[in-house]
Amino acid sequence: MPFAGRHVLLGVSGGIACYKSCTLARRLAEGGAAVDVVLTASAAEFVRPVTFEALTGRPVLTSLWQPDRALAHIGLARQPDLAIVAPATANLLARAAVGLADDLLTALLLARTGPVLAAPAMNDAMYAHPATRANVKTLAGRGWHFVGPDTGPLAEGPSERPGRMSEPEAVLAAAARLLLQRAPWLGKKVVVTAGPTREHVDPVRVVTNPSSGRMGYSVAEAAYARGADVVLVSGPSDLPLPLGVTTHRVETTAEMQRAVESLVKHADLLVMAAAPADYRPARPATGKRPRADGTLTLELEATPDILASLKPPSGCVVVGFALEAAGAEGGNGVARAQAKLREKHLDYIILNDALEPGAGFEVTTNRVTIIGKSGTPIELPLLDKRDVAERILDAVEQALT
Repeated sequence: MPFAGRHVLLGVSGGIACYKSCTLARRLAEGGAAVDVVLTASAAEFVRPVTFEALTGRPVLTSLWQPDRALAHIGLARQPDLAIVAPATANLLARAAVGLADDLLTALLLARTGPVLAAPAMNDAMYAHPATRANVKTLAGRGWHFVGPDTGPLAEGPSERPGRMSEPEAVLAAAARLLLQRAPWLGKKVVVTAGPTREHVDPVRVVTNPSSGRMGYSVAEAAYARGADVVLVSGPSDLPLPLGVTTHRVETTAEMQRAVESLVKHADLLVMAAAPADYRPARPATGKRPRADGTLTLELEATPDILASLKPPSGCVVVGFALEAAGAEGGNGVARAQAKLREKHLDYIILNDALEPGAGFEVTTNRVTIIGKSGTPIELPLLDKRDVAERILDAVEQALT
């Protein structure tokens, strides 16, 4: 977990978006972080300190003059692994940009040398003003990181321009990326496929499979958290899109093939975690087939084999998946996966069993074996799919360096 055992400073400046900071504080604490909250005087008018104390289990700081905390701004500038300012109002950004230290939050931000993540929140015209844009540029030049703002409803009504504070989930994703990013992944281009594909029998009926897309989504999230630039090619899935990841929606195997062929040209890593349909109707109907008594016979033809036809650029690491049904077929799944690895010129292949309880489709866990071109296969225990994704990326990381 990105926040377990971490020390996070949450600075809250005065805006109506303070209510989102309560959720943010709670989620950080639930994730195992020690959260120190610093409120500006105007923030304390929106949310009282006792609220944050209840959510974090730690005292809240509001002033440079609190008893026994004369040097709190120095300790809180140096100690936390990450400082988050949410919401970061126009006033706070302006004071930080010119180096003011006229309250506890600006004083510790001026003394801080570690990473700072800011979530701007203000009226859309205030955010668009050249002064605010210049302040954001100044702070970014000093190493600050920003998430948002988003478009959407503001306190004074709807807006089609940025100004609304990003949701807590987006702030958490950006914070996790800052805490987890690793040098081998920074700037790397990663393409991940996920989910099933659908092949139409007619406009309302399809040939597909039960893949949820969770394994591929987990790989995309984990790669983004490590600092990579990630593109997800997703078949139909009900999962929420991974934050920070660029997503391309596709439906058929042919559409997925075209998307991957286009995106892989600039990829450093390709992870083919999708479960595309292997067959499609040879002659799909243009109108809905009427239901009739008796049987319906469909002629199926093979869909494109995406990996077999792919020509990744030199240096691109390619990871495939092999879904076996060992419980039904018997035999050596590892040997079959290794043969597939050689035939399709892969660098790694991830083997799992569709029939094993707790693994495969439509579950949150998986048990896989990571097989490389050399070395002993790595057999993992049953793990949450996000943990499986981390183990897979650990294995391929050395190939990226």
